[in-house]
Amino acid sequence: MAALDSKASGKMGMRAVVYYMTTTIIAVVIGIVIVIIIHPGKGTKENMHREGKIVQVTAADAFLDLIRNMFPPNLVEACFKQFKTNYEKRSFKVPVQSNETLVGAVINNVSEAMETLTRITEELVPVPGSVNGVNALGLVVFSMCFGFVIGNMKEQGQALKEFFDSLNEAIMRLVAVIMWYAPLGILFLIAGKIVEMEDMGVIGGQLAMYTVTVIVGLLIHAVIVLPLLYFLVTRKNPWVFIGGLLQALITALGTSSSSATLPITFKCLEENNGVDKRVTRFVLPVGATINMDGTALYEALAAIFIAQVNNFELNFGQIITISITATAASIGAAGIPQAGLVTMVIVLTSVGLPTDDITLIIAVDWFLDRLRTTTNVLGDSLGAGIVEHLSRHELKNRDMEMGNSVIEENEMKKPYQLIAQESETEKPTDSETKM
Repeated sequence: MAALDSKASGKMGMRAVVYYMTTTIIAVVIGIVIVIIIHPGKGTKENMHREGKIVQVTAADAFLDLIRNMFPPNLVEACFKQFKTNYEKRSFKVPVQSNETLVGAVINNVSEAMETLTRITEELVPVPGSVNGVNALGLVVFSMCFGFVIGNMKEQGQALKEFFDSLNEAIMRLVAVIMWYAPLGILFLIAGKIVEMEDMGVIGGQLAMYTVTVIVGLLIHAVIVLPLLYFLVTRKNPWVFIGGLLQALITALGTSSSSATLPITFKCLEENNGVDKRVTRFVLPVGATINMDGTALYEALAAIFIAQVNNFELNFGQIITISITATAASIGAAGIPQAGLVTMVIVLTSVGLPTDDITLIIAVDWFLDRLRTTTNVLGDSLGAGIVEHLSRHELKNRDMEMGNSVIEENEMKKPYQLIAQESETEKPTDSETKM
């Protein structure tokens, strides 16, 4: 951000947001159309395997958590924790006015002094809490503001800018070392999840059509829609661009976390595809937090699947509601593993579907989560390429301004250097002074 002015970064940010919203809406539409056509929710849910438990969450708390995470009180804590509202059961004594016809006689017989009855009720009360995971949104907001300040400081902030450039180079070299043994770690991550499954044959048979439906939707979005959008905007071969992202996509498949894949994505885009560093460092962290195409597609598709399992006929208005809430919930989902399951509660609640039925799809979510994370990373990366193409004039003008400012600084320093040189030449030598 220090290498961009406010006008250029504003245009770049607007283009990125338009791209994010466009691809997310397209992903939701694809998910809805695919699940309606294939109709994987045939059969009875009583015979299906259930697994896990549901974390209750309201739409208001989910979006308030998003706002709170934008402004972390402690930057060090934000590197490994993010704000999340928890819910606790609390008991309350509620007075009940006595009814003469029902309980009046009982009250008079027990105690004349007792004027009211009390009953104990339990309610879920939201309490502030946290969850393990990088608060990428808060770090991005702080970094953007900090970068703007350093950029406006110009020569005074040059030392600080060079320090962070050197720090970034050191981190990228560490990432290059990690990438050598990453495939082995990814292999064991996936193998561990497979071993944890109790009866893979039964679960696979019951949820086979649902799994195939999600995979087909993600493939349509990742293989057809996103490359086509990249080609229409840039007029470049998208498969050459995607070929440079293979390491990032494999890492996303293994870690199932957009935020954890960020360093690899930076390296692939900047070194393999030659994307401007100013674009990647601005677009990718924001995209890893709010651009969740795969999650949006999955949530819309899974909500309609649960409706089909319950023989619940959705009208057009309810489908529109699902599409809107799935889009909004995907923005609120954190870039951590299986965050989509938490925000799924919001989508189901919006149309009155039972939230307990999320346990029907938890068994295969670990696998589908990796596929949708890969789709999310691909969408972020292609978005960086599109934003760079649309912002090429602003970037070129900024480079010219930086070059002119360097020349002006050298010209301003030159007269002083000449005066110093003249004074040294005019200074008499030791032999002359002795004479």
